[in-house]
Amino acid sequence: MFQVSFSNDNIIVTNPLEGMKLQSSCYRVSALFIIGNMTITTPLLKSAAKFGFPIILMTSTFRVYEVIGRRTEGNTALRRAQYSYDSLDIAKGIIVNKIDNQISTLKKQVERDPRTLGFIERLSDIHEKTSVFEGDTAGLMGLEGTASRIFFEGNYNNIEWNGRKPRMKKDYVNSTLDIGYTMLFNMIDSLLNMYGFDTYVGILHKEYYMRKSLTCDLMEPFRPVVDWTVRKAINLGQCKPSDFNVVNERYLLDISKNKNYISFLMKPLLEIRGDMFAYIQSYYRFFMKRRTYGTAPVFEV
Repeated sequence: MFQVSFSNDNIIVTNPLEGMKLQSSCYRVSALFIIGNMTITTPLLKSAAKFGFPIILMTSTFRVYEVIGRRTEGNTALRRAQYSYDSLDIAKGIIVNKIDNQISTLKKQVERDPRTLGFIERLSDIHEKTSVFEGDTAGLMGLEGTASRIFFEGNYNNIEWNGRKPRMKKDYVNSTLDIGYTMLFNMIDSLLNMYGFDTYVGILHKEYYMRKSLTCDLMEPFRPVVDWTVRKAINLGQCKPSDFNVVNERYLLDISKNKNYISFLMKPLLEIRGDMFAYIQSYYRFFMKRRTYGTAPVFEV
């Protein structure tokens, strides 16, 4: 088990068998995320208070279960801006960004299915329509849904694809996507909470009881990272039907495979953790300054 401690204004991570693994100055720390089990020393808790950074405790699937230290629930100026915002511009930018990333993801295929260029062309057409869209949220979500159906068919041309069915777990691919999206959701949610957003108030997804609509909104441009990871895992034999138990027509990952799936799904998300932080930070600054459309944050795969 790793240990996180404090010494001479530095955070130090050590492993009893391997010694020091990481050292970082507290002056450079905005937040400390601890994933899984780890011991924490009391001097570290005092340093978190002194330097004003929160310690965010997360499960192995990135679900936040506790925040120690500085919290930002009192960011009333941000929440007033959230509650008074009534434009479709940011939401449109999010969907345009997502479609851009879906197109880029399809272009990654080394040996493209003859139909792939057709999928890219169709996505490009929806991208153009979305860029100039002047309707309501329902219409915008309709365009997003159409784009995603096209993208999934093109991205999963390496299997017999029967469509995306969220949370129904009708096949092993949908079940794996649910796991990956949950991890992504939790990472985005923890960053939003760090800035003090009301994550239940979205700009794209409608408000619904106990649904973190804003988190659902801002994870959209990052979804293709999970989609591509699952495709690669299928090709490499890391993700296969035999890893799942079928219970009441639902594909549930065998508990003995949890570590393997968490590992290959976590790796690409950790690789872009800096991009996620920069994206949420830019969104915070964009929202607080109420800049014009066109300067909202963008994530590129």
